[in-house]
Amino acid sequence: MKMKGYGQFCPIAKACEALGERWTLLLIRELLCGSHRYNDFKRGLPLISPTMLSQRLNILQKRGLVELKRSSDNRSNEYHLTQAGRELEPIVMGLGEWGSRWVRSQMSDDDLSVELLMWDMRRTINSSALPQGRTVLHFEFKDLSKVYRNWWLLAENGEIDLCVDDPGFDPDINFITDLKTMTQLWLGDTNLSKAESNGNLVISGTSYLMQNIPQWLAFSEFSSIKSRLA
Repeated sequence: MKMKGYGQFCPIAKACEALGERWTLLLIRELLCGSHRYNDFKRGLPLISPTMLSQRLNILQKRGLVELKRSSDNRSNEYHLTQAGRELEPIVMGLGEWGSRWVRSQMSDDDLSVELLMWDMRRTINSSALPQGRTVLHFEFKDLSKVYRNWWLLAENGEIDLCVDDPGFDPDINFITDLKTMTQLWLGDTNLSKAESNGNLVISGTSYLMQNIPQWLAFSEFSSIKSRLA
């Protein structure tokens, strides 16, 4: 269904017509964060339906914000932002900063998403600070059902893979926590020492990884922004 226009020539109104539909800005966020394939979008936006995702991608192409390109291995198509789409980066990031400052405190348990959290963590792990070879990071969310309880990040040759099934390698480090605590860590609303001291986080593993957690476990780029509302 086509979004009804505002009937105004104001550039702000026209921009809202182009970007104001549900999921559109979050899809732009995913593209800015490096997602280019359909399955990547589904992992960053787990609640979007396949039909809605296809519709939004088609609309963004028609509006000149997204274009299809062949992948580097020439085996599939990928979605990439055009110049017009890339120019949205300061706007989208500005919304994130504003949201962190003014509405982050309004987050409820319904907003918690282990799929998005782990997908975000996958793309911010600093692989250059990890040991050479394969590194297996295991996260156990003790408050979630068996299907969503265990997640693995597999780092090798500078690449980070997110696994929902046991990859079959012994973890080099284990995080045992609950979803809310890990989300608060990601957003900067608590820190590792506080989460460990109150019993909401248990970390075990090789001494090198444990001693250097701040170097390789990067959190949200908005985590340094303090909420103005308690």
